[in-house]
Amino acid sequence: MKEETLSATMEDHALERVPADARQGWLALSWNTAGVATTLVQLFLGALVTFVAGLKIALLAGVTVTVVGALLGWACGHVAYRSGFSSTVMSRHFGFGQKGSIISSLIFAFMIIGFLALENALLYRGFIFYFGIADTVTTRIVIYGLLSIAWILLTAYGFSLVARVSSITLVLFLAVLAYITHVVISGAAVSSSDLFSFGSQFPASVLGSMGATSDVQKFIFAVNVLIGSAGALALVDADLGRFARRSADIGIAALIGNLMMDVLMLGLGGIIMYAGIPALVDFYMHTAGMTHEAALHASLQSPDSIAAAFVVFGGALGALLMVLAQSKAQVINTYSASLSLSNLFDAFDFRPGRLTFVIVANIIGLIMLYGKILALVNSWITILGVLTTAFAGVIVADFFIVRRLSREPDMNLDRPAEIVNWAGVVTSIAAVVLSHYVLARVVPVEAISTIGICLVVYPVLRLTIFKPAYRGGPAAAGV
Repeated sequence: MKEETLSATMEDHALERVPADARQGWLALSWNTAGVATTLVQLFLGALVTFVAGLKIALLAGVTVTVVGALLGWACGHVAYRSGFSSTVMSRHFGFGQKGSIISSLIFAFMIIGFLALENALLYRGFIFYFGIADTVTTRIVIYGLLSIAWILLTAYGFSLVARVSSITLVLFLAVLAYITHVVISGAAVSSSDLFSFGSQFPASVLGSMGATSDVQKFIFAVNVLIGSAGALALVDADLGRFARRSADIGIAALIGNLMMDVLMLGLGGIIMYAGIPALVDFYMHTAGMTHEAALHASLQSPDSIAAAFVVFGGALGALLMVLAQSKAQVINTYSASLSLSNLFDAFDFRPGRLTFVIVANIIGLIMLYGKILALVNSWITILGVLTTAFAGVIVADFFIVRRLSREPDMNLDRPAEIVNWAGVVTSIAAVVLSHYVLARVVPVEAISTIGICLVVYPVLRLTIFKPAYRGGPAAAGV
C-alpha cells in the first residue's frame, strides 16, 4: 500500500486529471509562481532594461507586461483548472491534438530545460567566484553533479514538496534581498530622488545600436526583453493551475508571479546595480586590473555579473541569496520540464513515469552546458518567447472562442483527442513567422502580434477548413 502511495505521489497526475481532493488554494500556487519569477536572471534583466530605458520607462514597461502576462497566465491557468491537465497534456484537447502536442512539448521542454541549464551555470560561476576555486573538469563534475541530485530529490515527490520548498526559500530570499538592498542603498553616494528616477545609463552610441534612442523605442525595447519570460510563465501557470480549487486561485497566483518578475525584480535589479555599480567597477579595477570602461562593461555584460555583484555586495549573505534565488526556480523548472517530457514521450506510447523524466531533464540540462545548445537558447530567447506565446494563444483561442462559437459546449475530455489538430499547428507556425519575420517593423512587440494572430486565425481555421476530426468513441459529459 505504501509503495502504491509513494508511486502515485511521484507520478503526481502527470498524464491524468488532478482530482478534487488534491486541489490547492491561491497561496500554495503563488509560492511557485513567485518562486520561479524571482531569480538572478530576472534581476539582470531588470538592471539591463532600466539602464537602457531609465527607471520610470522600464517600470511602465514592466507594469504593461504584468497586465498582459497575468491575463495570459490566468487564461492558460483557467483551462488547466477546468481540465485538470498540465499545459502540454491539455494542448492535446485544446489546439493541437495528440501528435500535434509533440510540437508544444518540444518547444516548452527546450525552453524550460534551457533555463534549467542557464540557472545551473549561474550558480556554478557564483560558487567558483565566491570560493575562489579553479574552473576545472573535476570542479564542474562535483558542483553540477550535486546541483542535479538536489533538483531531482526535491522534485521527485511532486507538487506538495515543490510548493513547500518554494515557500521556505522564497521567504528567506526576500529577507536576504531586502537586507542587501538596504546595505547597497545606504552606502551609495547618490540621492534618493536620483536613485528612484535615474535615466538611461548607456552612451548614445550603445542605445543607437539597440534601437533605443527615443522614449518610445526604449519602452518597446523593455517590453520585448520582458515579455518572453511572461509567455513562459503563462505555461508554468497552466502546470500549476491544474491544482487550483477555483479559477480565481490561479488568477491571483499568475498576477503575483508577474508582479514579482516584472515590477519587483525589475525595480530592485535596476536600483541595486545603479547604487552599487561604482563599488563593483572599483572591485574589477583593483582585482582584475581592468580599465574603468572595461570594468563598467563587465558589470552588466551578462547574468553572471549579477551573481558576482551580490557576492561583492553581500559576501556570505550574497552567496546565500544566490543559492536561494536559483534553487526555488530550479525545482519548478525541473518539475515543469518533467511534465512536458512526460507528454512528449506519451505521444509515442512510452510511459516510464514522471520520475524518469525528472532525471532525464537534468541530464539534458547538463548536456546543454557542454555543447553549444545553451548558447543557442540564449540567442533564440526572443523567438522562444514568441513560440511559447503562440502555444498559449492557440490554447486560449480554442477554449474561450471556438468552444463558445461551435455547438460543443462541453470539453469532452474523456473522448480521445484528435491525432493532429491542423488548425492549431498551422496557426502557431503562421503566428511565429508573421510576427517575428514579417510584422516586426509594423508591430515591434512581437508577443502582442502573436497573440492577436492566434485569436483571429485559429477560430477561422478551426470553424471552416480544419474542423474537428475525432478518433471515435462517444463524447463524454464536460467538466
